[in-house]
Amino acid sequence: MKVENHVTPEPPQVQEFIATEGPVCMVNLLKFRDKAVYEDGRETDLSGQEAYGLYASEMRKLVEASGGRFIFGAGVVGLLLGEVEELWDTVGIVEYSSARALIEISASPEFQAIEVHRHAGLAGQLNITTQEQAFG
Repeated sequence: MKVENHVTPEPPQVQEFIATEGPVCMVNLLKFRDKAVYEDGRETDLSGQEAYGLYASEMRKLVEASGGRFIFGAGVVGLLLGEVEELWDTVGIVEYSSARALIEISASPEFQAIEVHRHAGLAGQLNITTQEQAFG
């Protein structure tokens, strides 16, 4: 299995995501930069995780205003099964009422204003789209 961290999705990935019907939960595997790096060159003493935290606290408000919710967030402390070259730093799960709700949030001026912190803080991430299903 090949794994590549990215910070923004490619257009075909967005199109496939938009076609998803019903509520979705995004599993976010996050890898932070040691030190935040802002594209506008601003100086900062923030770590990547701190910069991402600025984004996440405002993103939570946008998600909740659209009918979604932050379900789970935790630091990664180890790997019990399998192998990866490098562990992610944090796992988060966010529920959206629909894929379109996330796309609408992402297009909003409020999101555009905070996304700078996301980019500054992340070395990369995986976003895994999931939907509830019965097992057994």
